Amino acid sequence: MATSLGANTYNRQNWEDADFPILCQTCLGENPYIRMTKEKYGKECKICARPFTVFRWCPGTRMRFKKTEVCQTCSKMKNVCQTCLLDLEYGLPIQVRDTGLAVKDEVPKSDVNKEYYTQNMEREIANTDGTRPVGLLGKAPSSSDMLLKLARTTPYYKRNRPHICSFWVKGECKRGEECPYRHEKPTDPDDPLADQNIKDRYYGINDPVADKLLKRASTMPRLDAPEDKSITTLYIGGLGDAVTDTELKNHFYQFGEIRTITIVQRQQCAFIQFATRQAAESAAEKSFNKLILNGRRLTVKWGRSQAARGKESIKDGVSEMGTRLDPVPGLPGGECGTPQGTLYHILYVSSFKQCIVVVGFGPPMFHPMGHMAPPMPPPMGMRPPGHIHYPSQDPQRMGAHAAHGARHGD
Repeated sequence: MATSLGANTYNRQNWEDADFPILCQTCLGENPYIRMTKEKYGKECKICARPFTVFRWCPGTRMRFKKTEVCQTCSKMKNVCQTCLLDLEYGLPIQVRDTGLAVKDEVPKSDVNKEYYTQNMEREIANTDGTRPVGLLGKAPSSSDMLLKLARTTPYYKRNRPHICSFWVKGECKRGEECPYRHEKPTDPDDPLADQNIKDRYYGINDPVADKLLKRASTMPRLDAPEDKSITTLYIGGLGDAVTDTELKNHFYQFGEIRTITIVQRQQCAFIQFATRQAAESAAEKSFNKLILNGRRLTVKWGRSQAARGKESIKDGVSEMGTRLDPVPGLPGGECGTPQGTLYHILYVSSFKQCIVVVGFGPPMFHPMGHMAPPMPPPMGMRPPGHIHYPSQDPQRMGAHAAHGARHGD
């Protein structure tokens, strides 16, 4: 004999009977004096299709009434809110959370396999304190850099607003300001965010909100470690006048042994050198775009080796900042007859107002100075060892020859 749905008590010992729902801060609302209605076995879970206790409440003034959509067993298996099905720790869709933690969903979708899987998970939940996720999610890493960047740290109460008034859209709403629904223009029906499904969100597939967040994560800046393994220095910028080396040491010592901390107060930056490359990589990964000291968000970058800085500082007349350098006036170019791009040592003789070019790098070129020009010093390679020529020691200048002869009895 067939029985009605209400009289069906098959497997009733597995039905949920809870005293309080599992909710996120956003769905619970900002009102601390909230009132809820409780209906025992009020509806069936939208995931496992078993009856569960339904809670209904209003999260705040001018907000819509909300209720629980899935049972607590399905909520604990995924560590999500019973109403919005967003992760309780990060406030993100399940698809984004599983992608960040590299967790693959294994919840079956057929009725028989789903019932068997749910019962096994309930036994596993019964052996825990109920505060931690179970299954693969419980064995996954505790955090992810992508999740920390995308996580919502504050409640988003705007999500509890009422739905849009369909009569106002058609121009037929007569309630005016007393209408409990929103009088706003609806979103574009072709917008992917307009088509959301609660089951797709729970299983982590075809979720438009998750796709949007994953695309945002792919375009976020990253800090790639340099290929040179000898680099163990991090550049910290934007220090200001309040950040000291003690505060930097208190933050970075947790990643490994610090060799030196150098603060350049004029540039408001610091260089932190670690003893090992592994400590530097860990500090860069966990501090990039997340380091805040004394209310200032600091810039974290990798340092550069001396060879790389020498090559990139000035190249083809271009400075390190990318600006082209202007030629310095007075260098040998047209006046002394030296070709541009060749380096020479220049000695200025004030008495003749002329210049003598001594070969440094390149072919020797001498500018004629007339019959009164002093003799040129020999090149560096032809001088005797230990002999250094300075213009002030030239025996032909300022009567030095006469003084030299007088000392030797000439």
